[in-house]
Amino acid sequence: MTMGLASLPMYVSNRDAVTQLWATLAAQLRAQGLANIPQALTWPTDLHAHWLNPDLLLSQTCGYPLMDDLAGKVQLVGCFQYDAPGCEGITCHSVLIARDEHADLALEDFRGLRAAFNVSNSQSGYNAFRARFASLSINGKFFRSTLETGSHRLSVDAVRTGLADLASIDCVTYDGLKRYSPEAVQGLHVVSNTEWYPGLPLITSVKTSARDLETMQGVFANLFSNPSVAQTLSNLGVVGFETPPAQIYQRCIDMRETAIALGYPKLA
Repeated sequence: MTMGLASLPMYVSNRDAVTQLWATLAAQLRAQGLANIPQALTWPTDLHAHWLNPDLLLSQTCGYPLMDDLAGKVQLVGCFQYDAPGCEGITCHSVLIARDEHADLALEDFRGLRAAFNVSNSQSGYNAFRARFASLSINGKFFRSTLETGSHRLSVDAVRTGLADLASIDCVTYDGLKRYSPEAVQGLHVVSNTEWYPGLPLITSVKTSARDLETMQGVFANLFSNPSVAQTLSNLGVVGFETPPAQIYQRCIDMRETAIALGYPKLA
């Protein structure tokens, strides 16, 4: 019988704490009778293929792909609440970061400078970024150039080292870097925020039964009454769990459609 796959790939500033969290979750899932629970997390390089794997037990994605190319192909498990600045319940926003030399610039003043983003299907690093600048664009253009880096950490590096001048980083990732890799954000400044959107959805395969999905949701909800995992949760900034309706993530599609309506279909 095929072992299930599990990953928590998005917030890895403290990878040891992520691994510890999974150890607790896996033990609780087994205790609740779920079969084929993997001992260790997978760290996928091709996230899209991983999300669509029929043996997927658990992963994190973005709200934008959840409602776009993953729509109808995965199930929503729920969403963590985080205590990072910029989070409220399960909603959050991205921080727009620049070097300290640009700390006093208004967003309009970044016209003609360079933007970095992680990947084009990212809610926090691209979709929310595009939506924030749509009303400032002229003939579909605002920045001189854009750079796809492949990850939030590399976008931060691009701004810090001068390869780009502005990037949109989800506030939980940025808070994690400040806590655990402060050298990565040295010389950087938050100049503004994007609009709010729902936080990272936890997902499972469409093959996961309704009973197993409900069990998983119960295990997540009960984490916060388990003293043995309290420090791990604190290290990750996780303070709660909700099971919202999937439709809340329509907010991400609405942000895209608003940008398109304003003549700004891509970050440019």
